[in-house]
Amino acid sequence: MNTFDRIRVYFNLRPDLEEEQAIIEEVTRGVSYRGANLWILIAAIFIASLGLNVNSTAVIIGAMLISPLMGPIIGMGLAVGTNDLDLLKRALKNFSIATLISVLTATIYFFISPLEEAQSELLARTTPTIYDVLIAFFGGAAGIIALSTRGRGGNVIPGVAIATALMPPLCTAGYGLATGQLNFFFGALYLFFINTVFIGLATALGVRMLRFHYHEFISPERAKRARNILMLIVIATTIPAVIMTINIIRTSIFENGLRRFISSELEQPGTQILFSGTDAATKELRVIAVGRAITEEKQRSASENMEHYGLGGYQLSVIQGGASDSLLALSSQLAQRAYSQESEHQKLLELSADNAALTQQLNAYTRCEEVAEAIRPELAVLFPAVRSLSLARTVEVQRDTTATRRFVTAVFAVDDSKSWTAADATRFQEWLKTRLSGDSIVLLPRTQAATTAARR
Repeated sequence: MNTFDRIRVYFNLRPDLEEEQAIIEEVTRGVSYRGANLWILIAAIFIASLGLNVNSTAVIIGAMLISPLMGPIIGMGLAVGTNDLDLLKRALKNFSIATLISVLTATIYFFISPLEEAQSELLARTTPTIYDVLIAFFGGAAGIIALSTRGRGGNVIPGVAIATALMPPLCTAGYGLATGQLNFFFGALYLFFINTVFIGLATALGVRMLRFHYHEFISPERAKRARNILMLIVIATTIPAVIMTINIIRTSIFENGLRRFISSELEQPGTQILFSGTDAATKELRVIAVGRAITEEKQRSASENMEHYGLGGYQLSVIQGGASDSLLALSSQLAQRAYSQESEHQKLLELSADNAALTQQLNAYTRCEEVAEAIRPELAVLFPAVRSLSLARTVEVQRDTTATRRFVTAVFAVDDSKSWTAADATRFQEWLKTRLSGDSIVLLPRTQAATTAARR
């Protein structure tokens, strides 16, 4: 056995392959979306939406493990690889239903969710690249190999679902609809379409490589048309992702060159670069620096070397300040002004609190006068024996304690010709307490008050 044959032994799948009919039956069972599968899908969409909303990667992974979305996609790939039009129609129908229900479920969630800010996990699903194409393709390849070999599918398929991330794009599309951000909607749907096409393509190529039996087209023209349509879908899906990837790579290279330029050409001891950025319209590179001044000679040398960092065509503009007019001084002034404003605001709050306290005390003292005028008609009807009534707020201090007691003193005089009992006095006190809104009341008959005054 030569070296090539020895290598082939390691990569040979034949000994581990499941029966072809058993594989087809298993894939076909996973295509259907009824009953439990549909409810599991809805629950998974809600979980993934929650994970995206709170930016929790663990929750999103859990939703991808639960989701049954892989079934129809693998089914479509198997149908294309074996020319099974009936299976293709059924898988495509169930896939469309699952996609529609998923987007609607996510839209409903994000419409009622109070958290509207787009988190990083949401933003990551809006700009597909060629790397997403490769992930989907190799994920699909791993999926069909796992399904075709004995005892492998249970471990590999969940991993494929996580790697290809089918659920988050659908939830992000729902977020875009719910918030009216169509760039999120179309970007996420495009990522989902990439995953679907290339998982299906890898599955179709896999079943051909594994030499599954396939249905022959009656007409060669029909077979050619089917191949052309498949190729067109693959190319149309790939081209935008390639363009996006090129733009991302260019941006990354440019930003890396800008960082190296600032670090190598402009940074120096005693100088702090506060900001650096470019204006593509004016082809200007703006740098804001404080501290030790960057000399004209150093700026001229840096401008001459810009092309070496991929910044050719840009004009360098350095804004810097010296000891008296630097941005650090300006920042200090702004901080001092902010502190002064905060101090004035605190003083204003204290004055407002003092004013409120004084107003409350004034109201307490004037309330007796207001109540006395208001209760005059009631007094004549309810307590005809009372000839006169005086109300005053009183503060009582005691020799043996620092505590003070505040109450209302009610000095009243009773008509001698009318009866006045202890029960009348109690009822009179409770009535006054009610009319004075719960203040403590001390009743003093006029004679007792006069006696007390005489003793003093």
